[in-house]
Amino acid sequence: MLHKSVLLKESIDNLNIKSNGIYVDATLGYAGHSSEILKNIPNGHLYCFDQDDYAINYSKNYLSNISSNFTVIKSNFINLTEELSKFNVTKVDGILFDLGVSSVQIDSADRGFSFHQDAKLDMRMDTSKSFSAYNVVNEYSYNDLVRILREYGEEKYATSIARNIIKHREKQPITTTLELVEVIKSSIPAKAMREKHPARRTFQAIRIEVNNELEVLESALEQAINLLDINGRLCVITFHSLEDKIVKNIFKKYSEIDSKIKKLPLIPDDYLPKLKIISKGITASDEELNDNFRSHSARLRVVEKVKD
Repeated sequence: MLHKSVLLKESIDNLNIKSNGIYVDATLGYAGHSSEILKNIPNGHLYCFDQDDYAINYSKNYLSNISSNFTVIKSNFINLTEELSKFNVTKVDGILFDLGVSSVQIDSADRGFSFHQDAKLDMRMDTSKSFSAYNVVNEYSYNDLVRILREYGEEKYATSIARNIIKHREKQPITTTLELVEVIKSSIPAKAMREKHPARRTFQAIRIEVNNELEVLESALEQAINLLDINGRLCVITFHSLEDKIVKNIFKKYSEIDSKIKKLPLIPDDYLPKLKIISKGITASDEELNDNFRSHSARLRVVEKVKD
């Protein structure tokens, strides 16, 4: 398996793992982070979430060679509280989110995540769902295409790309990744082509829309904070500014005292923050940057629960 987990040592160190603790890997993937957590909890238990059948099957086999102290849950992490309650788990000692698309998903041409390889337009994390990138590209209105390209891709050529998508699909549906890449290339100035790959932002936007990633993240983080026991840690690795902004804002919300009462000589317990910021943003070491190009945009934020 060629997937390399980003910020592996940093995230494991910051979880502050107890040997008998209960931990959650909200993004199992190919078990890079999970395997290291599992090695450190001989008397504890690890609950892992993922939607991808291939990743789940691979990781179950891999983790079983380390320990049996784990449970894999096939579900989106928006269902953290509900799924953990089925195992009578209401408090945990640490939770990890790695929000990157795995190398294996990107490199598997048939998943349709890559703008370098030809494949059917797909981009579903959970392949049992029917809604895919094909539906977004071929069924969304001009206004909706512009909206997601701007909001989720921060694409400055959103109107031109959306216009050309509409024009192209009026003749015939856009069915493959490289067809879409060609439409995008025809929509932007030559100068922009010399910067990052011209399809990067559009593909990001469509992937986020297909998997409802940002709304799901906000809800999952709120649940994770409630699930943490006192002194429990929450580690979140983000890969683009939209995710990072959500994480930063939620951590800020629960770690700061309301400005209206901040100057009171005695602040009531109900108004004290739930979280303490441990790190505002750890980035990859020079060694990791050289070894894994996908680590360049990664940022790890860490908080600790100080009050229920």
